[in-house]
Amino acid sequence: MRIAWIACLPLAFAVPAAAQGDWPIYAGDAGGQRFSALDQVDRTNVSQLEVAWQIRTGDLDADPGPPGHMAFQATPILVDGLLVLPTPLGRVLALDPATGAERWRFDATVKGHEYSEYTSRGVASWLDALAADAAPCRRRIFAATVESRLFALDAATGKLCSDFGRGGEVSLKEGIGEDRPWGYTISSPPTLAGDLVIVGSAVGDNSRVNEVKGIVRGYDARTGALVWVWDPVPRSGADPAYHEWPSEGAALTGAANAWSILSYDAERDLVFVPTSSPSPDYYGGVRLGNNRHADSVVALRAKTGELVWEFQTVHHDLWDYDVPAQPVLTTLVRDGAAIPVVVQATKMGHVFVLQRETGTPVFPVEERPVPPSDVPGEVASPTQPFPTLPPPLVPQTLRPEDAFGLTPWDRGRCREKLAALRNEGTFTPPSLRGTLVYPGHAGGVNWGSLAIDPQRRVAFFDATNLAFQVRLIPRADYEREKAEGRDLVGLREFAPMLGTPYGMVREPVLGPFGVPCAAPPWGLMGAFSLDTGEILWRVPLGATPDRIPFTLFEQGLPSLSGVVVTAGGLVISGNTTDGFLRAHDTETGAELWRDRLPAAGAANPMTYTVSGRQYVVIAAGGHGKLGTRRGDWVVAYALPAR
Repeated sequence: MRIAWIACLPLAFAVPAAAQGDWPIYAGDAGGQRFSALDQVDRTNVSQLEVAWQIRTGDLDADPGPPGHMAFQATPILVDGLLVLPTPLGRVLALDPATGAERWRFDATVKGHEYSEYTSRGVASWLDALAADAAPCRRRIFAATVESRLFALDAATGKLCSDFGRGGEVSLKEGIGEDRPWGYTISSPPTLAGDLVIVGSAVGDNSRVNEVKGIVRGYDARTGALVWVWDPVPRSGADPAYHEWPSEGAALTGAANAWSILSYDAERDLVFVPTSSPSPDYYGGVRLGNNRHADSVVALRAKTGELVWEFQTVHHDLWDYDVPAQPVLTTLVRDGAAIPVVVQATKMGHVFVLQRETGTPVFPVEERPVPPSDVPGEVASPTQPFPTLPPPLVPQTLRPEDAFGLTPWDRGRCREKLAALRNEGTFTPPSLRGTLVYPGHAGGVNWGSLAIDPQRRVAFFDATNLAFQVRLIPRADYEREKAEGRDLVGLREFAPMLGTPYGMVREPVLGPFGVPCAAPPWGLMGAFSLDTGEILWRVPLGATPDRIPFTLFEQGLPSLSGVVVTAGGLVISGNTTDGFLRAHDTETGAELWRDRLPAAGAANPMTYTVSGRQYVVIAAGGHGKLGTRRGDWVVAYALPAR
């Protein structure tokens, strides 16, 4: 490890706002570092953490969708003495941070059964500097719902700000191309940039070619007036990227949306946007070319929405390798010089470290040859970008001889399954025989992103190591295979990809006992140096779920959310399916404490202080689609009260 001498460099770095005891922004600060300078809870006393309070939101009793479709993934913010968080069903709760007592509640009355997932990961806060101190809505809470409605609420009372939009709300369905409520939602918190509130969107994957537009929009935070729009798919020759798409592809394709969290650099007036794949994910014959702007980190001028720079992490995506994680803004040191950077984690386990002002890689990125497609009509990119540092966070090669099993028999079945798939590395294109996708679309680092200790310049991550298989189905056979191929536990997923010659089926690569064919750990936590790109440590994260009738001990479990890191030397994570909140040592990764949650955490934790007492809070809602216990709890931990 190269930590001690790095920490001694005579450099001054900005301390996040969360250092003052509040957590005023979804990820602690506008750059997404998920760091707290609080150190009351540290390595020496974390084992004494106990539940200080817990509440239920009531969503579980009112869930309108099929079982498993509600995902409680919220991280609260703490502003003006209130802990504020959204729920999957369009409610916003303000709680007393010391007791959990409810101070106010807003209900957007979300209705319907058509959404594939109900979730809302956070809210945003904005202070109107032009308003009088006691004026209503001087401090506003912005919340967006699964129904694509953006609300402005008075932070003190939870009442709608009537001067925003129409009676306090703006419809985000306007201008997206078509009103398809089941395929267009908002899952991540809005981003505040000066006096603008900026939103992306979540667009349903793989239903059709001509999906809705994945536009990013900036609205006036006072009035709700639309100020600018940026479309990741170029629609006219005025966009330099237009000529890199066949004209028909740019006209038909949708999505390439930003469903994850955006970051903001006020000093440079830049907002950083992680974009997804254009529609559909697994066949690109109608969107040939690299599909510039999609699967990219994009820097926009915050005031105008003008494109400043972009960096593409995947060319012509055929694997659902969209950019899932918030771009994290921090500073590293190279050759004695401080460099402001954007750190972008991906599903492939790649981490791209880019200069913040230009998007130029800090560590070299190589264009390496990858396999061609053997599907008629498809033209895969001949190369893909591979960062040389940091090394991949998860394994990227899975051969039949590497198959895992609990016994020689089930290991043999995994070998047979892997041998039957096309498998030529990470970017092996989808095929008609079936292709191994490893890491899978739920692999690497997902929307939980990274956490960064800016003082030591070390990044921390939770990652998933799972293999998936995907197969294209000729259109004439799709409906029959879909009817015959449903599985009882819902892990096999069919998608029509209308407008293409093929449908699609994908599922995790599991052995006959339901155990992954990839070797464990299937979930892990780790740390790497920002200055050198060196992996400092990796440890399994998560133990065997209670519902499995045999023990696999600490083999690690899949996760989607992330961690928070503190100046007390702790990395705190609660996102594994075994239902524990854990604290690990930042130096070694050793587990220091764990406690069973009422339902598994599927959210990023956060921390704050009230009256000199530090709290750690997490939403415990379970992993509905993975079959764990569901819940609607918010749980706060603290050291025993004196």
